[in-house]
Amino acid sequence: MRDGVGDHGPSPRLILAGAAGLLAIAFAGVLATGHRAESLAAGVRQAADGRLAEAGFRLRAVRIQGASPAAAADIVKAAGLYRNQPLLGLDLDGLKRKVETVGWVKDARVLRLLPDTLVISVVQRRQLAVWQHDGRTLVIDDHGQPIPEADPARFAGLPLVVGQGAAAAAPQILPMLAQRPRLMSRMEALVRVDDRRWDLRMKDGSLIQLSATGEEDALMQLEQLEERARVLELGFERIDLRNPDVVAVRPREPAPPGRAAPAGA
Repeated sequence: MRDGVGDHGPSPRLILAGAAGLLAIAFAGVLATGHRAESLAAGVRQAADGRLAEAGFRLRAVRIQGASPAAAADIVKAAGLYRNQPLLGLDLDGLKRKVETVGWVKDARVLRLLPDTLVISVVQRRQLAVWQHDGRTLVIDDHGQPIPEADPARFAGLPLVVGQGAAAAAPQILPMLAQRPRLMSRMEALVRVDDRRWDLRMKDGSLIQLSATGEEDALMQLEQLEERARVLELGFERIDLRNPDVVAVRPREPAPPGRAAPAGA
């Protein structure tokens, strides 16, 4: 073997040197002839990619970091990659933009790992709730934005928010409720009323009406009421917290003889 060349063909080092020479010729052609040389430069780049691929720089593995299995599948599909394509010819900025069109993805980085691997590292959007409106059901993130690729059926553990404007308003109310796990565990859905305030529909059929402003204060009033009267455990039909000066509680009507009371009563 002499100068890195043996029976198995040119070494990657010589291939890289040859490819650089081809690109230098193309660049000189552009300087000499202007835009008419663009097609020549493209042809030379294609030839250089082919030489580099011959040296072994072909895509054989894609690593997805920071994504759930469901998100990873959508990311690979959006990237449009295929096995054995020239690795050094990939447009990393273009790949980044493609990946960031996927609803799961908040931010992405794309890196080459020579000789044959591409790494796509993403920051995945956090799933906040399931939003139901106009006959559609979507998963939303912690900024209230839909994640179209997410299947709501697979996120049954997320809170359900219902109605026009519920997605945009959910990031403000849900952190308050998350600090009250007993209340959250009894809640079936958050319903947006006239896109200005919330109703909390409970699993036992009861209703808690919050004010249009000062939701935190209203929830603190509810906590005080629970400490005094254990209303969440004993059951009620409705608690009206819309007026900060007056808390109105409507007890649940007794079940008719022979008929069981609703669950949780």
